[in-house]
Amino acid sequence: MNILVLIKQTFDTEEKIILQNGIVSEEGVNFVINPYDEYAIEEAIKLRDEHGGEVTVITVGAERAESALRTALAMGADKAVIVENEDLDLDEYSAATILAAVIKDREFDLILGGNVAVDYGSGQIGPRLAEELEIPQVTTITKLAIVGNEAIIERDVEGDKEVIQVSLPVLVTAQQGLNEPRYPSLPGIMKAKKKPIERIEIDDLDIEDAVESKTNVIETFFPPKKEAGRILNGDIKDQISELAVLLRSEAKVI
Repeated sequence: MNILVLIKQTFDTEEKIILQNGIVSEEGVNFVINPYDEYAIEEAIKLRDEHGGEVTVITVGAERAESALRTALAMGADKAVIVENEDLDLDEYSAATILAAVIKDREFDLILGGNVAVDYGSGQIGPRLAEELEIPQVTTITKLAIVGNEAIIERDVEGDKEVIQVSLPVLVTAQQGLNEPRYPSLPGIMKAKKKPIERIEIDDLDIEDAVESKTNVIETFFPPKKEAGRILNGDIKDQISELAVLLRSEAKVI
């Protein structure tokens, strides 16, 4: 079984976000594998160990993203691919287009990725990529089993679960609860240092016109600080009338 795992390097969730000139500063910041992607890596390794085959992790990012690939290799992935991008400002459309160009000529039975990235949280890459590759996709999965040429999947749906049966190949995105990601072992870390990483330049993909972002960031800012709540007093009818006035004149939600 050939399994591909999409990963992204993101800010450590313990890092303090600092804005400089309207841009998130990366100076001195610690970067890690997107936490949801760790579930995808773990599940891929478990399936590889159960069914045979190999696990290839793929990322699009700056040179520093190599450390995320090394961590995935140390966890047990077999191969790694980085599409080097230092200058382009990619959005979900362009990132999915690049990944599709990298993957379309590769043999695969399953693609896994995190449900969302903790930086932008759009959850678009997986579904967009599946559409580009013309394969089915199932998001927010919490259980996955491969039986023959089919995947039996459980996913979160509004506080309940849904069971889906789908033919391979399929793309799925991992939700918390799918598994418990392992820590890289010392032998795994040592082996990962020696494993080669396949490097791809975006220019080599012959998709220059297709990687132009479809969205532009107009402004980046922190949400306003929450003010203390207001307690309304008096007769309940008077409170309701006052609340309606406040919602219209101050909150401007009605």
